[in-house]
Amino acid sequence: MSAGSVALVVTEEIGVPSWDLYEMSIPCTVFGKPQPDLADPWYDLRLCGTGQPQLEGRDDVPAAAGLSLRTRYGLDDLVGADTVIVPSVPDDCVEEGRPLPQRLITALRRAYDGGARMVSLCTGAFALAEAGLLDGRRATAHWMHTAQLAERYPKVQVDDSVLYVDDGDVLTSAGLTAGLDLCLHLVRRDLGAQVANQLARRMVVPAHRPGGQAQFIDLSVPTTDDGSLGPVLDWARAHLDQPLTVEDLARRAAMSPRTFYRRLQEATGTTPLQWLLNQRLGRAQSLLESTTLPIDKVGELSGLGTANNLRHHFLRQIGVSPSDYRRAFPAKGGAAGR
Repeated sequence: MSAGSVALVVTEEIGVPSWDLYEMSIPCTVFGKPQPDLADPWYDLRLCGTGQPQLEGRDDVPAAAGLSLRTRYGLDDLVGADTVIVPSVPDDCVEEGRPLPQRLITALRRAYDGGARMVSLCTGAFALAEAGLLDGRRATAHWMHTAQLAERYPKVQVDDSVLYVDDGDVLTSAGLTAGLDLCLHLVRRDLGAQVANQLARRMVVPAHRPGGQAQFIDLSVPTTDDGSLGPVLDWARAHLDQPLTVEDLARRAAMSPRTFYRRLQEATGTTPLQWLLNQRLGRAQSLLESTTLPIDKVGELSGLGTANNLRHHFLRQIGVSPSDYRRAFPAKGGAAGR
């Protein structure tokens, strides 16, 4: 018995932009290459295009800044597949709101109604959301696009802190390598941990990564800065190692604490205390990435205090310990003296 059929959606009608090839290649590598010593038969992978299959005269038409891609499977072939994967959608559908092809949305709904397990990688979540398959569900996408996903589809419970979400018959992942995490998770679900672990070894990747995508979000950059707050916020960033209170910042901005609180929340979307914590965590991340300073020194210079306090906030906000984070982003060149 096969490990199952996997239908991979190719969402460009003419071809695949080069920057989308990575997400597309992940399921091809995981599900498309037979592994007879791990499970035989392996998955049955088919690439299903949103255009007409085997269009005459389209072989040599390149995609913009990418490649032309030809497949003998079309959207009708999504129906009947055990798993349907949408690796991404065109950038202008995300950034500019260009509608996705209605025949794609219809095919996704038909596949789901037929019992398929639905999966998205990165911006592929926009297609599942447009099909209504994420309504009332927890889901994720690349953290750079989760705000757009939440705004456009308010019925979706968007979580930007995780690498992937397994909601049973519908699964979503963050961007790029998080798609690999999710695909290995699918193998683990289907064929067991031993097979998934062996496959991960062959791909020279960890079978399971600690933490979520929160460790990759740049916390040091606010959403927006009110121009009048810019000088005081810059000053605060330069003095993160010192005790700072809302009253201190309000006084420096020549505002009452209440007015400063309101203005900062309007400008950055967060409270002054959370903003300070984000800046300090961002400073700690930078120190962990660029130096080999001891953890307690990192805590001191970032204003987070003791090593235990630094670990507490790292685990709570970023999902990994400072030591795990440093292993993921090791300093280069040795900077212990800095």
